Amino acid sequence: MEMEQAKPLRVVNSVAPIRVCDNGGWTDTWFAGHGKVFNIGVYPYVEVQIEVFPRGALPARVILYAENYGDRYAVVPQNGRHEWIQHPLLEAAIDYVGVPEDMAVQISVHSEAPAGCSTGTSAAVTVALIGALDVLSPGRMTPLEVAYAAHRIETEMLGQQSGIQDQLCSAFGGINYIEMFRYPHAAVCPIYVPNPVWWELERRLCLIFLGRSHSSSAVHEMVIRELEDAGPDCPKLEALRRTAERSRDAVYAGDFEALGRAMIENTEAQAELHPRLVSEDARKVIEIAKAHGALGWKVNGAGGEGGSLTILCGPSMSQKRAMIRAIEQTNPLFQNIPIYLSRFGLRVWLTSPDRYIWAEG
Repeated sequence: MEMEQAKPLRVVNSVAPIRVCDNGGWTDTWFAGHGKVFNIGVYPYVEVQIEVFPRGALPARVILYAENYGDRYAVVPQNGRHEWIQHPLLEAAIDYVGVPEDMAVQISVHSEAPAGCSTGTSAAVTVALIGALDVLSPGRMTPLEVAYAAHRIETEMLGQQSGIQDQLCSAFGGINYIEMFRYPHAAVCPIYVPNPVWWELERRLCLIFLGRSHSSSAVHEMVIRELEDAGPDCPKLEALRRTAERSRDAVYAGDFEALGRAMIENTEAQAELHPRLVSEDARKVIEIAKAHGALGWKVNGAGGEGGSLTILCGPSMSQKRAMIRAIEQTNPLFQNIPIYLSRFGLRVWLTSPDRYIWAEG
């Protein structure tokens, strides 16, 4: 659907980071009850742009452009009827926040991170979209409110399994220690470190996409059933929680070897939940990383087929580059995704077609 060449009254822009190195993941869920997670917000981020027009200026009141898929179409508000079809997550978020009756909007959504990368991309998309839509109405949501709204959309409106850490990391950015004291209520503790530690961590981290979208398969459902039966304080969940605490302490100390050990412990604890949570492709990449002096590796997200790994490299940049070359030569699907640590979470700002208006971090 092509939009008319009308000039927008204003443009709302928002970006939100994705997440890597989620040590303690699986413990931020309803079946864990309480949890501890360490994670890092990184770029490439998700981008949302909303062009705002007067009512009647567009062929439809809400036009959605899912840029990564090349889909541009009219979205009809469902008023809670749960009939989101083409891009349910985006459509449900639009329905949840709403668009004022006197406006017509074209909403563009884009992500540089591949879909199904296991880096919390869907959470970042929802956070960025909610943050942008929120500007259209009076009052502003806090980052915490945006994160919980994004979580409700996935779990309550769409009926999906989702912990809370991805949404919190995307909303707050930075390096975080998240303590969930009672699902889904959590405290976010940003980890502030001197610039040299920040820069060195950024330099050493590497994100490897395994070339296939992460699949939430029957393995995950089986693991959930087992953990649900075992209860919140089962040893397998406790092992994961400990890696979050050790990661936090290691970063505060600037101890990259300790952080690497915590990442490895977490990946081994994931494999204890079910061996297939650390796939054969992931193990191939891990062996290459070991051979090139990497200090640690973390299968991102819940694990399983596809997805990605975070690798913490040693001090040599040339060895890191050699590792990336070796990984990408092993399988044409394996891909290094350049990342940069995000000092900020959700960012929203407003422009007009002709001039800058205002910005809010």
